[in-house]
Amino acid sequence: MEELAVIDVYWGSGSPYCWRVLLALERKGLPWRSHLLNTDLQEHKAPQIVAMNPRGRLPVLRDGDYIVFESLAVLYYLDLKYPAPPLFGHSPEEAGVIMRVINEFQAYTEADLMRLVNELQSPAPRFGEGLTRAMHTVAREARTIEGRLSKGDWIVGDAVSAADIAIYPCIRLLHRALLRPGAQELATRFLPAEVHYPQLARWLRRVEALPGFGKTLPPGWQGLPVFGESAG
Repeated sequence: MEELAVIDVYWGSGSPYCWRVLLALERKGLPWRSHLLNTDLQEHKAPQIVAMNPRGRLPVLRDGDYIVFESLAVLYYLDLKYPAPPLFGHSPEEAGVIMRVINEFQAYTEADLMRLVNELQSPAPRFGEGLTRAMHTVAREARTIEGRLSKGDWIVGDAVSAADIAIYPCIRLLHRALLRPGAQELATRFLPAEVHYPQLARWLRRVEALPGFGKTLPPGWQGLPVFGESAG
């Protein structure tokens, strides 16, 4: 059997888009080499990164001579290049549902979720009308995912798919932000997840039990309480 070449991944800590790629590589069991860049120091704007991605954004994946960026494009490439286990299902119909669910999340929820995360990570979060609207959007999507998970272990189909891999990092990032001091006002509306979103809480634990998951954790995240637990 031909030995697989090591795939190079250029990524930034705490980016849900980078995390997607690492999760996909581990799900596929592919060997990868980490190039963790310090975005605070603008390392992702360095000439060697811009030469691979003119937008100077992460993640960037190099597989031999081929370079691909944008997280969903990376997942799609990996699934076609290394088909087993599949990320986009076993049929065109299942692939269509998986892609639709991801697109819905990106179109209707992701921006508001990241707005919550960014505000909660600021030194003095401002809980104004805009943040309240964002919270309602995220809560509505959480209920939608909760409904999907009431029918099975994974968001689409009977196995881990690109939908789980694309959505998990965003929700986990929100959870981490909700544990920060000063976030209690919002945290009580989402946590404990076992009370508000029990299926979602069990799903997050299933993702975190996948082989190789620990290798994908951003630096400093080891030992963080699992979703639904308090920091204390």
